[in-house]
Amino acid sequence: MEEAVRSDEVTADDELTDGPLAAGTQTLVRTPADADPVSALPDRAFDNLLVVSARDHPNRLQTRLERAGHDPANVGVVPVVPATDEYEGDLWTTDPVNPDDLTGLAMRFSDAMQYVEPGRGWVLTDALGVLLTYTEDARVSRFFQTLTSRVRTQDVRGVYCANPDVIADETYGRLRAMCDAEHELG
Repeated sequence: MEEAVRSDEVTADDELTDGPLAAGTQTLVRTPADADPVSALPDRAFDNLLVVSARDHPNRLQTRLERAGHDPANVGVVPVVPATDEYEGDLWTTDPVNPDDLTGLAMRFSDAMQYVEPGRGWVLTDALGVLLTYTEDARVSRFFQTLTSRVRTQDVRGVYCANPDVIADETYGRLRAMCDAEHELG
């Protein structure tokens, strides 16, 4: 499924790396399975970032951030994992939540958003496909609508990674419709 980027959208390079992405903008990122979702973000995002991580344990995420020269103390994580080891690193984290518990995820996300600064902060969801593996499409779409609305209302930039190869075209289209822009991570 190839979806053309609308002509009124900023190009992918300008959108997330070079240009001034307006506060409150929500971007869906087409992310291949082998890509690192964190690499979709510009350096300025790491000054105040919340990651909803269904892909990586906080230990692994911290290692990636440190290798890229970012301060983990500026990054918060809502770990979305079926089971997790204890984490005692520099990232600020919520309690882990299972990927089939969208209510628990919404509660932890809501609590964590108090640390994301309006107009300056960023939210990254690294693997929407994982949620779709554990929960039906309609529930994930409703959750995503709540998530993007909350982030947009708080004037925070949202970046949501999804692998379109593992998500039904109709569901991907619904997720895309809730965002302002689309980017492809190579």
